[in-house]
Amino acid sequence: MAAKIRKGDQVVVISGEDKGKRGEVLRVIPRENRAVVRGVAVAKRHLKPRGMGQPGGIQEQEAPVAISNLMLVDPKSDKPTRVGFRILDNGNKVRVAKVTGQVIES
Repeated sequence: MAAKIRKGDQVVVISGEDKGKRGEVLRVIPRENRAVVRGVAVAKRHLKPRGMGQPGGIQEQEAPVAISNLMLVDPKSDKPTRVGFRILDNGNKVRVAKVTGQVIES
C-alpha cells in the first residue's frame, strides 16, 4: 500500500494525549504503522554515564505515534486533510489533498 504520510510532511495529531499539536515527520516506521513527529509524544529517557566523554542524565526524545492518529496538513489551506492518490498523464502516481484537490509535493 502506498504511504500517505512520508518523511518531511507537516502533520497534525487528531487523537490522543497530544491532540491538536503540529509537527514535521522525522521518520516513518511502515512495519509498525508508526511515525516519529517533531515535538509530539516526547518521552524522557534516563541515561547512565558511559565513560568519561558522555555524562548521564535525562534526555527528551520523541516517541513513535500511530499513523492513524496523524492527519496531513494541506499545503494550500493549512488545514488537516485526508489524502488520496491520482495518476498523472505522464504515469506518475501522486498524493492529492481530498479537500482542495491540490497535489502534495513529496
